[in-house]
Amino acid sequence: MKKNKILLLFPDGVGIRNYLYSNTFTNVNEELVLFHNFDPETVTAIKKNAAIEGEIAIPGYKESVKEKFLRELICLSRLYYNHEQMKNPTLLTNWNWNQKTFSKKIFYKTIECIAPFFKKYSRILKLERKYQNALRQNPFYDEVKAILKKEQPSIVFCSHQRALKAATIFAAASDLGISTTTVIYSWDNLPKARLALRADNYLVWSDHMKKELNIYYPEISPDKISVTGTPQFEFYEKSENIIKKEIFYKRHNLDPNRKIICFSGDDLKTSPDDPSYLKDLAQEIIKANLQHQYQILLRRCPVDFSGRFDEVVNEFKDLIKEASPLWYFSKSKEWNAVYPSFDDVKLLVSTAFYSDIVVNVGSTMAFDFWMFNKPCVFINYDQQNKKEEDWSVKTIYDFQHFKSMTNQKAVIWLNSKEEISKTIVLEINQNAAMEQWKEKVLGDYKNASNKIRQKLIAV
Repeated sequence: MKKNKILLLFPDGVGIRNYLYSNTFTNVNEELVLFHNFDPETVTAIKKNAAIEGEIAIPGYKESVKEKFLRELICLSRLYYNHEQMKNPTLLTNWNWNQKTFSKKIFYKTIECIAPFFKKYSRILKLERKYQNALRQNPFYDEVKAILKKEQPSIVFCSHQRALKAATIFAAASDLGISTTTVIYSWDNLPKARLALRADNYLVWSDHMKKELNIYYPEISPDKISVTGTPQFEFYEKSENIIKKEIFYKRHNLDPNRKIICFSGDDLKTSPDDPSYLKDLAQEIIKANLQHQYQILLRRCPVDFSGRFDEVVNEFKDLIKEASPLWYFSKSKEWNAVYPSFDDVKLLVSTAFYSDIVVNVGSTMAFDFWMFNKPCVFINYDQQNKKEEDWSVKTIYDFQHFKSMTNQKAVIWLNSKEEISKTIVLEINQNAAMEQWKEKVLGDYKNASNKIRQKLIAV
């Protein structure tokens, strides 16, 4: 009997980690086929940890000017609409208002002039229909449609809702009567107006996220939205993902007699002043003579290749140690061409397990560390000498996804450099507010793999 075939699209490395390294596709009778643009080394690495039976290269894709214009116009129009719905001006910071080149300035200024006339939702839906038609006029659509017709998958699954290629692939699949399922990538994605593709089924983390999808995309029927949880947090439930203490400490040159403060770096755009915050942390620990009690473990963002922390790490090499992400990357080092090794899953779980506290600027890491009841410190002050003058933590914490935090006591707020020494010595074992926030955002994460698998197989 011929197996049903699931065509898998992973636009970025996080999708590989969350869905192929978890139990989502284990013990399935379906044939798993990778539809990808990965290099051979990445495919080999993926196959070591996942039961991939086949692979198909995605044809070359070039977005037409018409597609791009409509896509960006829809985005800004939706941001205006979302802004009016939520009364939150930070939603408009998801648009890049400062283009560099002359041609981009002309292109995007035209969109910025037009978008305010499309804030009415019926007009946005008309743009969406035009965009879907434009996708089907691209030669890429015909190439993909021919592949799908030949392969005849029962399902096309995508781990990220904003992938440009996936929008056309899903359009071709829909026209052929092939079922499509996408995941809403992260808890902060929906207000950003970047739902590029249209699917038969949408998988979200929690009831909270389902409500958000209904608010921002009311045309999507609620019966197309399934609350499944996200499998990325299941890794914390497995003791085999915790590296032995002596190995972990030796590998990262850690002192077993000192507590660990994990500094979790964001990407360059999200938090440009991270190196200065790390330096503040190191200086204040030494100033308070706490360097014999504490050590700092830096985990950079996996797609941060800037080397911006090197100077600070070298200056405080006796205090700051590193647990660099174990990711593969192509020579281009583009964010969507960077993929995790399975060892990085264990590294991240172990970092959360052995650390006593995590410090960062508004990162999802708050949830990762709370899996082991480790408190999170959110940095809540600006540097005097900023890398980007118009950047501020105040904007970060006004983002719409932080409105899900109904009790500010869920995290520890670090409001100045001078508060560091007294903040890091806090001992917190129970935090009802953090537990409440975690449950609201993550939903039933412990059974996510099983729920997603059942949804796919039931299609």
